[in-house]
Amino acid sequence: MIRMLSLAAALAVLPLSSALAADPRTASEAAIETAAKAFEARMEAFGEQAERIQGDRSLTEAQREARIAVLWQDYAPEVSAFTAEISSHASQIAQQALANIDVEALVADAMNNPEVQSALRAAPILAGGVAANGAWAAQDPEQMITYGLIAQYALDQAADAVDEAVTGTAPGKDE
Repeated sequence: MIRMLSLAAALAVLPLSSALAADPRTASEAAIETAAKAFEARMEAFGEQAERIQGDRSLTEAQREARIAVLWQDYAPEVSAFTAEISSHASQIAQQALANIDVEALVADAMNNPEVQSALRAAPILAGGVAANGAWAAQDPEQMITYGLIAQYALDQAADAVDEAVTGTAPGKDE
């Protein structure tokens, strides 16, 4: 449990560390990095104290768990404070990252992709065929589910084609 908490804290900071290493730091990123270092140190201190309690064989398992729970109560507010600090800066970082993206150009490129155009042309044809079928009018629950799945499949295919055009890789395939 102790190692899982420490690991969770480290994993929470990892994406931020990677993002910070890639680009020059902003004030928000510097504040997050400072908060992350302090938080990591506090979680290491918690881990050490909790391991000492866990290793105390003079206590029963229930007593060890109770003492670790009491110890955690001292550290829980720091987790909340760290989360609040991250949250307060996250929207600013996201806004800065999105400022460099030309969404209109990205959409235009995706819409000009032959696979996307093909998927968009196929969707109305499929929808027309489904709408012309009498099962829609009959309101048969099983047929409604089936045609709903077919329609969802067509939409998913179109979305996958857009994703592939944007990212350059097919969804579900390793690069």
